[in-house]
Amino acid sequence: METAKVFDSGNSQAIRIPKKFKLKGKEAYITKIGDAIVILPMKQKWNSLIGSLDKFSSDFLAERIQPDLESREEIF
Repeated sequence: METAKVFDSGNSQAIRIPKKFKLKGKEAYITKIGDAIVILPMKQKWNSLIGSLDKFSSDFLAERIQPDLESREEIF
């Protein structure tokens, strides 16, 4: 795992990202999940999700207990 330098920039905090992690463009999506900060390129925000789908094993959620679907009155 790489490390990055964290520093103050005005009233904000900045992180110097190593060159090999350089993002294309001038903006990125950022979110916090627990203690982790996730940064995604603006133009390719779904690529990381799509690329991760093949990392699930074939038995992923195989034993998940799924409740029966509720029958509901049609609204249209």
